[in-house]
Amino acid sequence: MLSRRAALKSASAGFGYLAFAGLSAFAADKEVKANPLAPKSPHFPGKAKRVIFLCMDGGPSHVDTFDYKPKLATSSGQSFGDGFRRGNLLASPFAFKQHGKSGLWISELFPEVAKHADDLCIMNSMQTDLPNHPQAFVQMHTGVFNFKRPSLGAWTLYGLGTQNADLPGFITLSPPANNGGPNNYGAAFLPAIYQGTRIGTSRGFGGGGGPGQPGGGEATVANTKNPRRGAAAQRLQLDFLQSLNKSALDREQVAPEVEGVIESYELAFRMQGALPDLMDLKTESAATRSMYGIGDRETDEFGKQCLLARRFAEAGVRFIEITKSGWDQHRDLKNAMERNCGGIDKPIAGLLADLKSRDMLKDTLVIWGGEFGRTPYAQGTDGRDHNAKGYSMWMAGGGVNAGQMFGKTDDFGYEAVENKIHTHDWHATILHLLGLDHTKLTYRYAGRDMRLTDVKGNVVKGIVS
Repeated sequence: MLSRRAALKSASAGFGYLAFAGLSAFAADKEVKANPLAPKSPHFPGKAKRVIFLCMDGGPSHVDTFDYKPKLATSSGQSFGDGFRRGNLLASPFAFKQHGKSGLWISELFPEVAKHADDLCIMNSMQTDLPNHPQAFVQMHTGVFNFKRPSLGAWTLYGLGTQNADLPGFITLSPPANNGGPNNYGAAFLPAIYQGTRIGTSRGFGGGGGPGQPGGGEATVANTKNPRRGAAAQRLQLDFLQSLNKSALDREQVAPEVEGVIESYELAFRMQGALPDLMDLKTESAATRSMYGIGDRETDEFGKQCLLARRFAEAGVRFIEITKSGWDQHRDLKNAMERNCGGIDKPIAGLLADLKSRDMLKDTLVIWGGEFGRTPYAQGTDGRDHNAKGYSMWMAGGGVNAGQMFGKTDDFGYEAVENKIHTHDWHATILHLLGLDHTKLTYRYAGRDMRLTDVKGNVVKGIVS
């Protein structure tokens, strides 16, 4: 098998040939082997081909959304806990109802998502190590919080490659700048080509009329059009620049940073032709845009991101993440939850319906959740504190055993007591659904074979269909 360096040295037609014949068309076997983003065979046949992760930054309250606790209502006001973690129990201000043939209990905050109850596997026994945002958020993405490690998206791309050489294999929409920032979509010690490509930030999604305003917040990526040079001139300029990078690579012999620059420049060149059209949502029908809530002030921005996620998934992007910030409800619980859930309910339901209508939900793993949950007792008079001992996430599609509540917390929703799922187990299960054995998906670094789940984690068989 040729190394990337050997292929670059032996390519008689230069970098342009590698870019178009090797990386784009996969024309010859040696170019496929030289391309780190080429599609790879999984360890075993997986049900999921791609992931859409709907990441709720801040820790949404599980006892107000997907973990129904009737005893919490009848015991509201009673003292609970001891030491630092204590307070008076606070009943949820939201009603729960059973939905679908499966009879899943879902809060009135999600009336549209509830229509897809039979497609959901709601995991009510999630656990993580620390109830602090920076550590828990990074651990949710990388498996650990005390070291810099590759993200879940980077591991997925490393394990499976991409299905479209003209697009990034891992895209993150509106990632937060805090709670670890780029570490949450970084590649760490993996080759840089596996890191996520950021589009937008948590402070706003592109330009137009501004975040949350109908017709505004259109997604943009800088420098996808060159106002001075056409494609042929750019290719000539890039070939010269890459020849300098190749000379540096020849001198250094081992230079992963230079290899990363070479690969990223080639990908960026190809993206100029593919990305703008893909991100033009005006090509979608009015009915589709309406289904995602595009055009309504409350749902416009998140709806655009969900529709983009479907378009990216359809185009072959392996891992897409959308972040919705603002779930840290230490106070003003009712108003904040209504605002947050109202902004995402219709877009998420639209995404599930759209994927299903295109026969894509069966091999697209959709994930919803945040870094931890909230306490069943009150903080102040109208808020909830952090809770890492028990909380909810859900998954749909991609080989998930749908229409079930898996695991449970205690009567008040404070701690997982049945079928506990640690972050390591969650990661192992996601990789399993993709056809990847988490114990075999490794990368040699610092003298040991590193993996997403470190030395822990078990596939949760009850979640897999």
